[in-house]
Amino acid sequence: MATAVGPHIFWIISRAAGSAALVLSSLSVCLGLSMGGRLVKGHGLDLRITHEALSLATMAALLVHGLSLLGDSYLHPTVFDIAVPFVSDYKTAWMSMGIVAGWAMLLLGLSYYFRDRIGRSRWRVLHRFTALAWMFGLAHSLGEGSDAGRTWFLMMMAAVTVPALALLVTRVRGAVSLSGDSQDSPVLV
Repeated sequence: MATAVGPHIFWIISRAAGSAALVLSSLSVCLGLSMGGRLVKGHGLDLRITHEALSLATMAALLVHGLSLLGDSYLHPTVFDIAVPFVSDYKTAWMSMGIVAGWAMLLLGLSYYFRDRIGRSRWRVLHRFTALAWMFGLAHSLGEGSDAGRTWFLMMMAAVTVPALALLVTRVRGAVSLSGDSQDSPVLV
């Protein structure tokens, strides 16, 4: 039994790009936390290029995810609906969370290229918010995604997010234990 995808092509593209963004951002967060922590340091591995490539691929997937919705025949969103939080009437809270997460991921990802202007220590502090933006994206996908309750989606999500969440918890716990000794102890970097 074949289904006509023509009327749904923009929704399908957005859905696929959103899933890709979730996987790519989770892998990037895992790699970033591993690099910033002591798992990779001192082992001769330089994974910055891989981390950068995953981050850029995440940004591209986020742009496709949002922009493809402009052609969706069911939602009929405007540019403001997909770019400005709390404008859309469709699942406003979840949509807004995704918009905030998307903008934060784009801006924080691109901030890497301005770290010398920002100052490397200030940039590191700013970059810590990437984990928060990523968690907002996770919440968006669970709250609004059309596949959110499906077993395959939950298993895929768990496969890429549980390791990242474990690394994040480990990093935060380690930083909290160090924070009593130094004012500039790294929390997430």
